[in-house]
Parts: sequence; C-alpha cells; structure tokens
Amino acid sequence: MSATILDGKAVAAQLLRDVGTRVQAAKARGVEATLAVILVGDDPASAVYVRNKERRAAEVGIATRDHRLPASTTAASLHALVRELDDDRGVDGILVQLPLPAGIPSEPVLLAVDPAKDVDGFHPDNLGRLMIGKPRFVACTPAGCMRLLAHAGATLAGARALVIGRSTIVGRPMAQLLLQADATVVQAHSRTRDLRAEVERADIVVAAVGRAELVRGEWIKPGAIVIDVGTNRTAEGRLVGDVDFAGALSRAAAITPVPGGVGPMTIACLLDNVALAAERRAGLVA
Repeated sequence: MSATILDGKAVAAQLLRDVGTRVQAAKARGVEATLAVILVGDDPASAVYVRNKERRAAEVGIATRDHRLPASTTAASLHALVRELDDDRGVDGILVQLPLPAGIPSEPVLLAVDPAKDVDGFHPDNLGRLMIGKPRFVACTPAGCMRLLAHAGATLAGARALVIGRSTIVGRPMAQLLLQADATVVQAHSRTRDLRAEVERADIVVAAVGRAELVRGEWIKPGAIVIDVGTNRTAEGRLVGDVDFAGALSRAAAITPVPGGVGPMTIACLLDNVALAAERRAGLVA
C-alpha cells in the first residue's frame, strides 16, 4: 500500500476560489475586504511569509495595508498602531507577523488586537469561543488541517485521533476541533511517556511539535491518516516535517507532504477568515 498524498496546494486553491467569490459579494455591498499586516524587523523568513500572504490576498481581491516597522520599534509604538487599526472601521483583519524582535513580548500585542479582527484566531476570546463550540474565527492552521481531513474522506466520529503538540496556535485548537467532530482525542506532548504506543493506536495523527521526523514511519497504524504540521530544516538543508514521510508512505492511507501540505492551507484559511470578517461588516452573515 502507498498512501495518498494530500495536495494542500490544490485544496487551498479550491478554497481561495470560494473566498474570491465571497469577497466580491461583500464588495457589491460597498465593503472592500481589507487585511492590515504588521511586520516588525527584518527577519528574512517573516518577510517571505508576509509576501506570500499578501500575494494570495491580492489574487482573491483582498486589499492589504502594509505596515513595515524597524526592529528598533518600541512596544508602546507597536501597541499604538494596533489600537489605531482596531479603531479603523475599514480594516477587517489585523495580522501581526510573528516572531517579534527581542524586547517586544508577543502576548500583550496579540491581546491588544480586537477579537473581531483577530483573523489569526489567536486571541483568548476566540480560543474560548472555540472551546464552547461557538467560534468567531478558528486558528488558521487547525482549520486547514480539518479541511485536509475532509478532503481525505476521513471519518472522524468515533475515530481515535492523536494530536502531538499542545500550543495554543495549533495543538490545543486542533484537539478541540477534532473533539467537536466526535473523535476520541488524545493529546501528546514532551512529557508523554510512550509516544510510539500512542501513535500505533491512532486512526488520525496530527503532528505539530516542531521536531524533525520525530514520528517514525513504522509507528504509523496501517490505514491511518497523517497530517504533518511540522516544518523543520535538517543539518543538510532539507525541509522535512515532524513525521518520517518516506517511512509512513507505505503504511498510512493518506499523508500530507512537507512542503506543499498544511502550509498552503494556513494562508488560505487566514484569507477565509478575512472574507468572513468582511461579510459580517457587509451584513451578509451574522
């Protein structure tokens, strides 16, 4: 058996076509979907991520307001900019690109973003709404993972799902989404005593821990679906996930590649959230 490779680029392209249609519907009501992007400092990877997000936004008709700030920016001035964007009725979403430079703690900045414009889904208000099953915005990477599972034809109700990682950006919201889909969810982390045993029992594996090829291919239960969120650079310069892709390929029913799996979905789901915010401003949805 060789696993089906889940093409995140193709699934993301389908979602973005839908986003473009919704953006145009909002525009017909006088609302131009707008994303404000804040990039502080000159981190090369962050600059690439922002450029990719802005390019995709332009392709679907979402306007972007680019705020490039020097690394010397103070926390106070960054907070002032966030407050200004919070108050700007023409802005639907605010994206603060992480990581921030040393000396600017990220948590207070993210807390300063209006939850109604938190299209990343990071604000505690949005995380809490997800917890009670009434989300405003769902964190983009977990939302993308759920769409990939649907694309794979996964039956989640009653399935044993393992989430490796417990960050508030991926691991915890991912577990909540799976739980709300009626999966039986196990959340593993750095203190899990026997990770191999947990993987071997799982029908669904979502790896989001940030350790190159931590999950060995021979651990994968035959027929399991594997979603690899990890993006790691090896000593040789290869880009790999948290799962041993080559080893898992012969055991899994379906698996995401790295790159080209979850990454494109994260951007698409960010823009999906921006479109949703614009629809709310236009009165198209509650």
